[in-house]
Formats: sequence, C-alpha cells, structure tokens
Amino acid sequence: MGIKDDAVEVRAQGWRTLAALHGMIEGELERSLQAESKLSVVEYTVLDALSRQDGWHMRMQQLARATALSASATTRLVNRLEDRALLTRILCADDRRGIYTELTPSGIALLEETRPVHDATLERALAEAQKIPELAALVDALPRLHANA
Repeated sequence: MGIKDDAVEVRAQGWRTLAALHGMIEGELERSLQAESKLSVVEYTVLDALSRQDGWHMRMQQLARATALSASATTRLVNRLEDRALLTRILCADDRRGIYTELTPSGIALLEETRPVHDATLERALAEAQKIPELAALVDALPRLHANA
C-alpha cells in the first residue's frame, strides 16, 4: 500500500467514524422525538430550519439542502407536515415558480414543545458517544467546528 492509499484509508476511516456517530445520535433522536411528539428527525429538522429563518420561511430548494433530501422527498415531507397543519406553502410574490414554506402557529408550538426533548436527547447521546474511544475525539471536535464556521 502506497502513501496515497494510506491517505485514502485514513479518510475512509474518518468517514466511517463520522457515520457511526451520526447513526448513533440519529437513532436516539428518532426514538425520543417519535415518543414525545410523533415527529421524525427529518421533520424536526424542517421545523427547526424554518424557525431559524428571518420571516420564518424558506424556498423548497433551500429546505431540501437543509434536510439533505432530494426535491421529491422534500415535497413529500412538506406535504405530510402541511397535512398536519405544521407548515404552509406560500407563492413567492416576485417569482411565480417559487414556493416558500412557512411554519404555522401549530408548527411553532410543537417545535417549542419538542426542542427541550431534542436538546436533552442530543446531549445524552453525545455524552454516551464520548465514552466510546473511537468516537470521543470526534465528539470533542464538534464545538470547534461551530466556532470555525
């Protein structure tokens, strides 16, 4: 194995470690959010992303990027949340093809009710991951990632 092969393996191992941490956290969040509010992690992510927008709305393509979903999967997700009256769609005034999504009062209320559950679960999952030697360095790096953004 040459130097380039070693570098690829190091990056691949880093990716596997990141995927393991992500899977562990996402599983814990999924269980907690479903039990508390019947929200999936990605549904919570949509509500949270919308709540952080000035004016409380986003274009569908921005929402797709925020959730790491395809355009069609984002549309299905928005349909489900709209059926639950958690968000609504608004036509863009300056671009008739553009559609915004916006939280409804029910969506805001559910997010505010659910956020403490999400945050406590995330904190607990990170503390558990910290105890796993292979994941500890990655957990330690998370605060620095935000500081450098």
